[in-house]
Amino acid sequence: MTVYREKFQDELESLISECIKLGKECHKRLARAVEILVADDIEEARNLVKADVEINKMEAAINAHSINLITTQAPVASDLRLIISCIKIADDLERIGDNIGNIAEVRKRIKITNERTLLRFKTMERLASLMLEDVYTAFKEKDIDLLHEIITRDQDIDAVFVQITTSDIFEESDAFLTGQIQLTAKYLERIGDHIKSIAEHIYFIQTAEQYEKNKYQ
Repeated sequence: MTVYREKFQDELESLISECIKLGKECHKRLARAVEILVADDIEEARNLVKADVEINKMEAAINAHSINLITTQAPVASDLRLIISCIKIADDLERIGDNIGNIAEVRKRIKITNERTLLRFKTMERLASLMLEDVYTAFKEKDIDLLHEIITRDQDIDAVFVQITTSDIFEESDAFLTGQIQLTAKYLERIGDHIKSIAEHIYFIQTAEQYEKNKYQ
């Protein structure tokens, strides 16, 4: 039984490693998202869109691995909680990848040059990147307070999104450009939402409870 349990623990560690690898891949691509918007050459944007296939494959592999563990290993409650949460985390990461690809699609259509708008986008990107980095730290160190902080920091991304969509866009006279700016802002805002969701899944792994904001008020 001990050998069986050790083998199962190795499989769980492997599953976690796959999720971490997917998270790092999304983080790497997120760091380039806004820079692509101003690139003279759209080839990188095209490559980023094509590369989303790899993100999808990584998510599919995590799902397959998770289902295999559930159906063949009869995990106990705490292990099952971890496995199900890995499926959900992989789904959020895949959607982050989709939104990064969508930003690249915007660059294929138009080049955004408004410096104030680009600064807002870069702020949103940086806030999201820091959230994603801290999610990993919170998971590794089992830091519940940091998870709560990450979840609340999504409001900072939302605030910049509001600035762009209720103020900055009215400085543009080109309706098509305005629409693309709104789309880009929404994609970045959704990335923040998915990172917040990942933090909530990790909170569930570590506490066996659904995250409730009022517990921290």
